[in-house]
Amino acid sequence: MRRREFLRSGAALTGAMLLASRVAFARPTSSQSRFVLVILRGALDGLAAVPPIGDRDYLQLRRELALRGPGEPGGALPLDGFFGLHPALGFLHECYAARELTVLHALASPYRERSHFDGQDVLENGTAKPHALQTGWLNRALTVSAARGAREAGVALGQNLPLVMRGPAAVTSWSSSKLAALDEDTLARITELYAGDALLAARLADALAANAIAAGDAIAAGDGGAALMTPPDTPAAARGAARYGEVVRAAAGFLRREDGPKVAVFDTHGWDTHANEGAAQGQLAGRLAELDAGLATLKAELGSAWQDTAVLLLTEFGRTAALNGTRGTDHGTATAAFLLGGAVAGGRVIADWPGLAARGLYQGRDLAPTLDVRAVLKGILAAQLQVSAHALEHEVFPESSAIRPLQGLLRA
Repeated sequence: MRRREFLRSGAALTGAMLLASRVAFARPTSSQSRFVLVILRGALDGLAAVPPIGDRDYLQLRRELALRGPGEPGGALPLDGFFGLHPALGFLHECYAARELTVLHALASPYRERSHFDGQDVLENGTAKPHALQTGWLNRALTVSAARGAREAGVALGQNLPLVMRGPAAVTSWSSSKLAALDEDTLARITELYAGDALLAARLADALAANAIAAGDAIAAGDGGAALMTPPDTPAAARGAARYGEVVRAAAGFLRREDGPKVAVFDTHGWDTHANEGAAQGQLAGRLAELDAGLATLKAELGSAWQDTAVLLLTEFGRTAALNGTRGTDHGTATAAFLLGGAVAGGRVIADWPGLAARGLYQGRDLAPTLDVRAVLKGILAAQLQVSAHALEHEVFPESSAIRPLQGLLRA
């Protein structure tokens, strides 16, 4: 059955931080393959993002949160005849039609409780237990990657270095400045002040150069970094969307350079939809639309580098199959994930679908997990970063020999 397809197969010093974004430079891989990890923090409702419109129990469980079928007003966008895509995800639907998107459903990490903090820790540490390691699977993958050669390859974009990127491999970090742009005279005076200290001068130069990369060389053109600033009187929602756009453009700025990092990580928030989640429109639809627009920007900004790029969107766990008493959904188990990019062998949904009948729900309330996220990650890391099978089983994802890599996710 098509719906049951399953493939077997350091930081800048304080002075520099006041002038530009925080940064610790890294170096490129020898490969042109690029990998972007986007963590959707808060637990994305996979049954809303990728509704199983062909499941006979879907409408009864979802009630007012259920999406209509393709072709109806506010209906889901068609995928494979069984699954649909939320109507806010128009760019992702274009990627699916272009065979640049694979949807993965009924997927979960090994975590089976419902704490955001612990769930995100398991998702990022690469083991079956929260707090089992203080390093992340992506950093460990960079350490053993055959594509890395003798140089570093990763960049993390955001206020904090996420666990998934912590570890022995040196990585770049960047975050957008919340301060007003400096005028050229002030910048020149501080540069002159730092000139007498080799360490401060080097850190300042590194930070300004990183900001120029993230801004698409805007600083080099003489605008002092204004392209990365958001006016302070901008409404909160607009500021959040603007900063998300800044992060996406910064990621592309690093990745599209031949001498830049080849792996990037950033996250988005606001997926914890306990109340007033909405269906085709509403709270969740707005978040999905912002996410979709950001991914479209990422493709546009990457240019020709998009053809060598794989972007994976993951969340810590899913949400309950049925809506709750406040027209939302509570913490659940299995969910959906998205793998897109020019390097992806897409145009399909991969799901060993367990069904939404009461007897098939996990603990009688959640979509049951049938695909381990580590199988997906192993398949991507082996193909895109050339990590060996031995390293994947013993170093990147310790004690995971029973989890076989999902083959054929990327183009040959």
